[in-house]
Amino acid sequence: GELIETRKNGELYPQWLRLDVVRDSRGAISHIVGFFADLSARREAEERLRYLSHYDELTGLANRTLFRKRLHEAARRVRQSGQSLALLHIDLDRFKLLNDSLGHEVADQLLRQMSRRLTQAIPEADTLARLSSDEFAVVLDNYGSLSSLARIASRLLAKLRTPMEVGGHELVISASLGISLMPDNAREISALISQANMAMQHAKHLGGNTFQFFTDNLQACTLERLQLENQLRKAIGEGQLEVYYQPKLSLADDSINAAEALVRWQHPQLGLVPPADFIGLAEETGLIGAIGEFVLREACRQAQVWHRSGQADIRVSVNLSVHQLRQGNLTSLVRQVLDETELPPRLLELELTESQLLDNVENVIATFHQLRMLGVKLSIDDFGTGYSSLSYLKRFPVDYVKIDQTFVRDLAAGGEDAAITRAIIAMAHGLELKVVAEGVETQAQMDFLKLQRCDEIQGYLISPPVPAEQFAELLRAQAEMC
Repeated sequence: GELIETRKNGELYPQWLRLDVVRDSRGAISHIVGFFADLSARREAEERLRYLSHYDELTGLANRTLFRKRLHEAARRVRQSGQSLALLHIDLDRFKLLNDSLGHEVADQLLRQMSRRLTQAIPEADTLARLSSDEFAVVLDNYGSLSSLARIASRLLAKLRTPMEVGGHELVISASLGISLMPDNAREISALISQANMAMQHAKHLGGNTFQFFTDNLQACTLERLQLENQLRKAIGEGQLEVYYQPKLSLADDSINAAEALVRWQHPQLGLVPPADFIGLAEETGLIGAIGEFVLREACRQAQVWHRSGQADIRVSVNLSVHQLRQGNLTSLVRQVLDETELPPRLLELELTESQLLDNVENVIATFHQLRMLGVKLSIDDFGTGYSSLSYLKRFPVDYVKIDQTFVRDLAAGGEDAAITRAIIAMAHGLELKVVAEGVETQAQMDFLKLQRCDEIQGYLISPPVPAEQFAELLRAQAEMC
């Protein structure tokens, strides 16, 4: 049986005692043999297993099992008392990118710090739980009013996004937060969890760093997005996607010398679906990888058609996504497409936005050097809208800088936008880079850019994005004028 014994230092510990009888030749008891075993290690292991069955080992927060148990208990109290219950579903913004960039060790340190911040920010919480890698849940029993709940959510988001030092890196991590209420939104646990998750996803779709209450309208929007996602998967497989081309005009000789390849979705029932309605969805679901590869292949194929026809050597620019960079096979994919289409590498330009460049600087620089060795051109899109400095720009092996249309819009009026545009052009030329201005819609904007010796422009003044056939007509018209 089990006994409690005392060590020499006075510490109590569990012990297992087994007594066996030893008999002599006549069958009489001659001895009693005792076997003793210290159960301390075994009890500690059992206690550890019990702990891990209810708590997250990394953060010390409740795990999914304990969370559901506590949520059921809280829901039962709500039904009995007639009070209210709030469930907050929290997801860290862009955590996967951080994990991929800085590694699991730094990510784990971050999660521990964020867990401590959660605990400090909501001391009134009934339960704090870690549901998965970067997802957390908070159960607030009898939260009071909606305004007080909104203040709690705002306080939590502000606490989470405070800069922190992790593994030698200063990081600012925001979160998306969804809120569902019982009994206002749901009467069953499964519905409450689903609704909080739905609200969180909507907050993330809005750009993150915000909270969203669940509403019936939100559910309808979520269902629409789910249907659109399924239709987009089908569109990729059935060839509903098309590539349009927006001309770029060389200001040196007023000729079309390049084009940006832009994806369009020709839906069989909805017609032409705007890119704003499906590009963000494609990025969230990972479909952007397949779409990006389609655009790359089609743009290279079409550029080779124009090249072989003798109409013009049109340099086509294709937008890259962070997803394509993360996959690690971008260089081999580009090499394969160039080999298959036999397009001269100088006629392919790859664009990455300024904010995407800064997500993982060292990885992007290494990838750009590999692409540069293939002979393709590289471009920084939306330049001036992010936080890159001259020192960063010098490190990236790029050929073009694209001035964002937000600076081009009010050029004719002078002021800050005109000054910024002059500075970008001068800086880029100082680094022997060429400059493209996008969003040019008026002759006055074009005149200003030509005066500042901008190299190329694109925008509705030249042409909107058009199918390949219409782009070819623009090239033919240009050839006839020469």
